[in-house]
Amino acid sequence: MSGHSKWAQIKRQKGVADARRGQIFTKLTREIMLAVRTGGANPESNYQLRLVMQKARDSNMPSDNIERAVKRAAGEGEGSNLTEFVLEGYGSNGVAVLIEALSDNRNRTVQEVRSILTRYGGSLGEAGCVSWLFDTRGVITIDAADTSADDIALQAIDAGAEDVRTDGDYVEVHTEPALMEEVRKALEQSFNVTSAEVSRIPKTTVMLDDTKAGQIMAFLDQLDQLDDVQRVYSNADFADSALRGMGQA
Repeated sequence: MSGHSKWAQIKRQKGVADARRGQIFTKLTREIMLAVRTGGANPESNYQLRLVMQKARDSNMPSDNIERAVKRAAGEGEGSNLTEFVLEGYGSNGVAVLIEALSDNRNRTVQEVRSILTRYGGSLGEAGCVSWLFDTRGVITIDAADTSADDIALQAIDAGAEDVRTDGDYVEVHTEPALMEEVRKALEQSFNVTSAEVSRIPKTTVMLDDTKAGQIMAFLDQLDQLDDVQRVYSNADFADSALRGMGQA
């Protein structure tokens, strides 16, 4: 199971998405405004806006909030001071981390990220130091509680998916980023698609024992909570026993 899958599984178990919905909506609003700024307010012609609007709907963001963010950015030029950039570094135990940020003050964001890395025994690295460890893929998550993972896999491959991975009651379908929308549309006709986004998948992972897993998860969680951080990726992997312990926390 990939580090991406384990990180997603833990957040589902602990209810992080619901507990921090306000923060998630704030980050999505900023992402929508940046997409409008760079590609216009028409999702039909703006691929990036189309993707982030769908991501917002997957996160149960109200339609009024989505439309308001689009109109604000299109009408008043909001988001013009936001910049996208990627930070790379290492946590403890040799875990690689890749952080996608969206900020109006790069220096502030770098300082906040460096502070957390240092606090947990890690360090900020140069551009490219860990990005080569990750592949960019479309990741479609399907709730498979009431259906067969094999059926999902067969249809996903027929639709153009590269890989299919099972994670408890969920199935992850990996695609080329450009094919994600097409594969999603094919799968949602038969299955309950819960999310779809372009993500970074680790090529190799670092397995952590129960003792180290808790520290790394706290570290990743602290990075994820930063307002300017949109997404956090790592190549950490966790034993099932560690997952069970965190799910009960």
